[in-house]
Amino acid sequence: MNTSAATQELLVAGDPAPVEWVNRDSDAKIALLCEHAGRAIPQKLGDLGVSEEVQASHRGWDIGAEAVARQLADRLRAPLILQRYSRLVIDCNRPIEAPDSIPPNSFGEQIPANQNLTAADRAARQREIMAPLNAAIEHMLDRAPRVLAVSIHSFAAQVDGEARPWHAGFLTRVDHKTGQTAIDHISALRPDLHMALNQPYQIDSESDWFIPRFAEPRGLAHSLVEIRNDLIRDAKGVEDWAQLLAEAFTRILETKT
Repeated sequence: MNTSAATQELLVAGDPAPVEWVNRDSDAKIALLCEHAGRAIPQKLGDLGVSEEVQASHRGWDIGAEAVARQLADRLRAPLILQRYSRLVIDCNRPIEAPDSIPPNSFGEQIPANQNLTAADRAARQREIMAPLNAAIEHMLDRAPRVLAVSIHSFAAQVDGEARPWHAGFLTRVDHKTGQTAIDHISALRPDLHMALNQPYQIDSESDWFIPRFAEPRGLAHSLVEIRNDLIRDAKGVEDWAQLLAEAFTRILETKT
């Protein structure tokens, strides 16, 4: 049997690599990740059957998260991994067995190209997009003695007509101290901001990947940061949040060295 013929490739020439590094060789104590940085779609999948409006919305990627993560990495001189493909292709912060790992719908929007997938279809997305990201994360955490792992995300200000009042959330299951310390530092600088632990989402093993799979088992201090995306749609907002997070995580690192 011709194994190479049986295993069809998803990504072809012209498709971006799934992983982009920033400061790859940095030995900083903090490691940064942005799983929903990109909105690329493999050429073989066309437009997934959804409009440009859907692709560009929070359904397709975390608006503003990449820009904040890049500036944060620059300020902290820290390693950063960016994942380039749309979360509609495969959500790289989900276990592969999760129902929304390759979402058949997103916030009420059907994704035609994700309906009735074969096992081979799913395996190709996992093998060519998620597996390289996982390998990169392992490399980043193994390369130097990291003590803090942070993932940068963003969320929509309103979903299904319900407003989300938080400006940012710091998500965790076990390391409440890191998130609360970050909130305390930022609040001292910006008392006008409304922040909370585990809002607007909560972390669990069934629907999350980075913290349960990588940060917790290594005993790393950690937080998944969620910033409301209307606050980071322009350069000023991105700069403000990158600076606030840089100051908060610098303070946290000072207590661990």
